[in-house]
Amino acid sequence: MIRCLAWIAVALFAVTWAMADDWPQFLGPARDNRSAETGLLKQWPEGGPKLLWRAEGLGAGYSTVAVADGMIYTTGDIAGELVIIALDLSGREVWRRTNGRSYEKSVPGSRSTPTVTEGKLYHLNGHGNLVCLDAKTGAPVWAVDTYQRFAGREITWGVAESPLVDGPNVICCPGGESVFMAALDKETGETRWTCTGVGDQHSHASARIIEYGGLRQIVTMTATAAIGVAPDTGRLLWRFPHPARVNCDTPVYADGRLFLFGTWGFGATGVKLTVDGENCSAEQMWHTEDLDNEHGGVMYVDGFLYGQADGNHQHRHMACLDAQTGATRWNADDLAGQLSSVLTFAEDLLYIVTDAGEVGLVRPNPERLEVISRFRLPQGGVGPVWAFPVVCNGRLYLRHGEFLYAYDIRASDG
Repeated sequence: MIRCLAWIAVALFAVTWAMADDWPQFLGPARDNRSAETGLLKQWPEGGPKLLWRAEGLGAGYSTVAVADGMIYTTGDIAGELVIIALDLSGREVWRRTNGRSYEKSVPGSRSTPTVTEGKLYHLNGHGNLVCLDAKTGAPVWAVDTYQRFAGREITWGVAESPLVDGPNVICCPGGESVFMAALDKETGETRWTCTGVGDQHSHASARIIEYGGLRQIVTMTATAAIGVAPDTGRLLWRFPHPARVNCDTPVYADGRLFLFGTWGFGATGVKLTVDGENCSAEQMWHTEDLDNEHGGVMYVDGFLYGQADGNHQHRHMACLDAQTGATRWNADDLAGQLSSVLTFAEDLLYIVTDAGEVGLVRPNPERLEVISRFRLPQGGVGPVWAFPVVCNGRLYLRHGEFLYAYDIRASDG
């Protein structure tokens, strides 16, 4: 009876928050890693917020979750296969479907997060196989081997890109010598356009759409550069060299500026965009070796950049930079993790999760690292915590290996 009442309570919670914004893809609706949630806890109780439920059996991997239309989606590697898993808002499995074989080379585990829109789910496996499924049932709609179709080139650590859906197009980056980026018809999988003239291999980053000066463009990272691409035609608008050893982070955008990050001491770079009609150019504003973020993301908040710095693989730390000048405002050892930390942003606060499972609620402050609350994830998950935290529908979702945890972070009505 008590167990039944608990499930009813969770279901009522889901209904109450059903009108809140979903998180239908990697880094959220606008791929800026910002949640529109309000009415959240400003401080957590001792031991952390209330754990609503834990789902298990999700397989090995680092995919975070997409939340759309009352469902939760993630992926994991199970018995040599990449498995896409759908849960309801109570954490109970609804369906699972394979997308080819697991990525079992360097750092095995699932990578890409599903993208969900208009009742369809899109996912890339570690070998470049792009599938479209019915989001409610998992029934297959179409599948395309992007490496085969576009002569893509395999890269170290496999495909980590989460597909971008823009209008009728699904955007992916096979990174071929001729075709770097391609748009597929989201209903049929047929090729709509290709972006040529880049020549680079692809990176581990996911693309996003920005609009500045009346010009919409797709921006993403190649293995050695940042690029802008016209979303309707695939025309290459600009290419800015960024020869970091690893380009994993989606470019951060604010007010006509892009902020790029690369590990192994490469650092952070501020780039200014100049739009002239249907054309755009990019030029460097500043560069610093600090804030050499590897893959955990960096947040722009009120003119400052916050994130984990790799410290050239020697001294990991948290850092804050002035986004206008690139000057370091502070460095701090807390919440830097053993190798990395991931983060997101909601209602004026940063949610930071270390690879060792420590979770911190942080107030953005250009004067110091201001930690408000913290707790640790339960033991049991295997491997580092690399999945990005997600704040959606009054919950904080945290993934560690085969486990997904859902925490209630709503502020008390009283």
